[in-house]
Amino acid sequence: GPMLRAFQDEIGVEKTNKIARETVTKLASEQGANFAKGIGANGLEDYASDKDAWRRHGALEVDIIESNESRYSFDVTRCKYAEMYNELGYGDLGSIFSCTRDFEFCAGFNPDVKLERTKTIMQGDSHCDFRYALDKPAND
Repeated sequence: GPMLRAFQDEIGVEKTNKIARETVTKLASEQGANFAKGIGANGLEDYASDKDAWRRHGALEVDIIESNESRYSFDVTRCKYAEMYNELGYGDLGSIFSCTRDFEFCAGFNPDVKLERTKTIMQGDSHCDFRYALDKPAND
């Protein structure tokens, strides 16, 4: 946080945030691909199994809406990541460090898994709405 603030002061908020976002998304994509490679699978149910690690110690409180081989939907009702960034005075950076990763980790894991999210606690909404889908091609 302090380092990004220094860069924001020196080269501007927009440019700093763009560089940080690009770096975080590149790393997240690589991590998603490495996760798929490490478990030897890239199905949606395999992807959903990784979410338990992010919920450790109550970091995220979620309501699962749907979970099967083609859909994984849940709402995050409490996000300690957002709470932490806000407490540290970096609420505006939290989406770069955390929320930006979600789409790219997913794409790295399996480019056919699509994520739709229209709300985040980090951006001030009451919850985050994660909707993952893996549609099989018509010829399967």
